[in-house]
Amino acid sequence: MCRAVTVNEVDDKSKVVPTTNSPPLHDTTESSDDALVAATLDGDETAFEQLFERHRRFVAHTAGRFFRRREQIEEIIQETFTKVYFALPSYRGAEGRSFPAWLRRIAVNTAYDELRRMQRHPESLVSELTEDETRWLDAQMHESSGVKDAEANVIARDLANKLLDRLDADDRLVLTLLDGEDCSTAEIARITGWSIAKVKVRAHRARKSLRRVLQKFM
Repeated sequence: MCRAVTVNEVDDKSKVVPTTNSPPLHDTTESSDDALVAATLDGDETAFEQLFERHRRFVAHTAGRFFRRREQIEEIIQETFTKVYFALPSYRGAEGRSFPAWLRRIAVNTAYDELRRMQRHPESLVSELTEDETRWLDAQMHESSGVKDAEANVIARDLANKLLDRLDADDRLVLTLLDGEDCSTAEIARITGWSIAKVKVRAHRARKSLRRVLQKFM
C-alpha cells in the first residue's frame, strides 16, 4: 500500500493559500471530504479552502518525492489544486475511490507532466555531484565507509534524487512510487492509468536504466 503521510512531514512554508471574501454557504466545520466537495459544487468557496488546507501537505509531500526545489513544489501544489477545482464535477466520492486517492492521482500526474517538460532541458549530473557524494559512491565500491549512518543516509538520499533526475519521466515516476511511496504495482496502475503489465515492465527497465547511470560513477 502507498505510504501514508502525517501532517508534520511537510514544512508550513510550502503553503499556498487560496483567498476568498465570500461568506460560507454551508456549515462545513469538521465536514467529510465528500461533504466539502458537495458544498464547493454548490458554490461555497470556503469549502474548497478547507479541502486545500486539509490536503495541501499531502500534495506537497507527493511533489517533494519528485522535486527538491521549493518553488517547484509550490508550483505543483498550485497546479494540482487548480486541476482539482475544475475536475470536482467528475469526482464520484464513496461510489469510487476516496478523495485522497483521487487527489494523489491528480498530483502524481501533475508532477509527471512537469518531469516530461523538464526532460527537454536535462541538467548535468556530473556538475551536481558533491565531494561527499563522490566519496560515498567510492565507499560503496569497497563496501566500507567512514561516514556516520545518519550522514550517509542524507548523502544517499540526495544522491538518489540526482540519479533519478537522469532518468526519463516514466522511469522516474515508477521508481519514485515504488521505492519512495511504497506503492504496489496495482496502486501505481490505478494512479497512472497504466496496465499492471506495463508498470512491471517499466519498473524493470527503470532499474536497469538506474544501474547504467550508477555504473558511470562506480
